[in-house]
Amino acid sequence: MHNTLSTKRYRALNDHYRERYGRKIFKVPLDGGFTCPNKDGTKGTGGCVFCSPSGSGDFAGDPRLPLKEQFDRGRERLHEKWPEAAYIAYFQANTNTYADVATLKRNFDTAIALHPRIVALAIATRPDALDAEKIAYLDQLSKRVDVTVELGLQTMHDTTAARINRGHDLACFDDAVKQLARTGVEVVVHIINGLPGETPAMMLNTVRHLNTLPLHGVKIHMLHVMKNTTLGAAYTAAPFPLLSLPSYVDIVVNQLEHLRPDLVIHRLTGDSPKAALIAPTWTLKKFVVMNEIDKRMRALNTHQGARYVK
Repeated sequence: MHNTLSTKRYRALNDHYRERYGRKIFKVPLDGGFTCPNKDGTKGTGGCVFCSPSGSGDFAGDPRLPLKEQFDRGRERLHEKWPEAAYIAYFQANTNTYADVATLKRNFDTAIALHPRIVALAIATRPDALDAEKIAYLDQLSKRVDVTVELGLQTMHDTTAARINRGHDLACFDDAVKQLARTGVEVVVHIINGLPGETPAMMLNTVRHLNTLPLHGVKIHMLHVMKNTTLGAAYTAAPFPLLSLPSYVDIVVNQLEHLRPDLVIHRLTGDSPKAALIAPTWTLKKFVVMNEIDKRMRALNTHQGARYVK
């Protein structure tokens, strides 16, 4: 196993942060008021079928407030639990490089100066909203503070990507990752299990593809069907099969076994606001999902990378 101090059988984010920063770290979500090229007609309309009106920023700050106020409110909530922690300023909602470089500088330069304990900046975006000028700016920024770019791949399969209205192909994603790899920026990718029409073998192939790329971390999510989304409307009209908890656990454990052991696991399940979630309701019990994955890995006496082949 990668880390004898860890109780996990995978390279857990919490352990990674403690190794790097020597303390507890938590992310403070911020909303810079960005929109998305897959919503405004530039690349598409309606966004990805699963995306909520907040652009997956359901737990982010209030974009009507200044970044300082958003940060202070978010920090206070988390600080009661971890008073000695340091912070990552996290731009989560929508596409956070979908603006000119002057706007990016205004947001990101402001964010990293919000508090002396900010050790890193995390930016969620799309591969089709990164160009050479933006990447050069992020590289520059990474010399002042640790910078992570999060990209939503969801699936390596272009047929599924078209079905979920992702708005870019696999080649676009791969190219963005390779360009970022030439800089000081770290890249974390999001994938979703249980997308319509995907088999466990297809989900495993997505992970195998990640192994071939210069990535630093992975977020694994279960598909959430939420209200006020295209997917939610389709599911309400004609429900389609979703993964059960046992099936999800099997798939994730198999994916972890095949993943490169150096990749940091940022998430093994996602969050949805309870009031917005249609299905599957088992995803609301995040700690149950995590515990079931841990239990399965212990029962199989397996670990991340156990079946990884270069």
